[in-house]
Amino acid sequence: MDVNDLVAVDVHVHVHQDLDGHLTMDDELLDAASAHFKAEDPNPTVPEIAEQYRRRRMAAVVFTVDTELATGHPAVSNEGIAEAAAEHPDVLIPFASIDPARGVAGIRAARRLVTEYGVRGFKFHPSLQGFEPNDRRVYPLYEEIQSLGVPALFHTGQTGIGSGLRGGRGIRLRYSDPMLLDDVAVDFPDLTIIMAHPSVPWQDAAISVAQHKPNVYIDLSGWAPKYFPPQLVRAADTMLRHKVLFGSDFPLITPERWIRDFERLEIRDEVRPLIMKENAVTALGLRHA
Repeated sequence: MDVNDLVAVDVHVHVHQDLDGHLTMDDELLDAASAHFKAEDPNPTVPEIAEQYRRRRMAAVVFTVDTELATGHPAVSNEGIAEAAAEHPDVLIPFASIDPARGVAGIRAARRLVTEYGVRGFKFHPSLQGFEPNDRRVYPLYEEIQSLGVPALFHTGQTGIGSGLRGGRGIRLRYSDPMLLDDVAVDFPDLTIIMAHPSVPWQDAAISVAQHKPNVYIDLSGWAPKYFPPQLVRAADTMLRHKVLFGSDFPLITPERWIRDFERLEIRDEVRPLIMKENAVTALGLRHA
């Protein structure tokens, strides 16, 4: 990957469909999410994602979410995503997703995915996977990820998954309170933690954790920037200018839609390249030529 040739690094791109047509969630959840975000093409495959990002001169962190134990729907294969991404190393950075409820099997899978498949980080969705991030039963998995030297990306705040469905399909928002990650940042100070999304309704908590803990970042995915809380915009332009990352939530939000709104925010010109690329280079351990 030639970092110098990239205009941006999108740290939040979902793989909703594998090459055999298997979807990461059942139709009801995916349809509700697509309606919530008004997504036009909600299920591109890894090669299609690679081609789109190559045209944009952007890199993309790609992953699925392992929700099989919570929803009964078999997950898209982490190995399959990693193998497909390995065919497009100029633009794709593979992450994996492991439900913490998988216990020792999940811990062993994490090491195998990094050492044998080249996975570069892990994605968690506490609300969808149904766990509190600071539950000490999850700590052995974090310990393994920290020892592997790769980041952990956590969904925070409200979610479009289950939005508008009866009972939210059982998805509990409280598991995605970013303050729960403050404990994780304390107990795993060498683990790079990325808090995904504007953390509505806990935005001030997310800003506080990212400002206080040097190993914690915020990605700006999942919301059109015109809807960003004003305190998040101020923090991104000032005290968190080195801690905030560009993320779109593609395919639910396209980079073009996100950037169009971002260009209208009151962000200084010298800060924009930090958010769009340079902070991700640091957080993900990428290298300039």
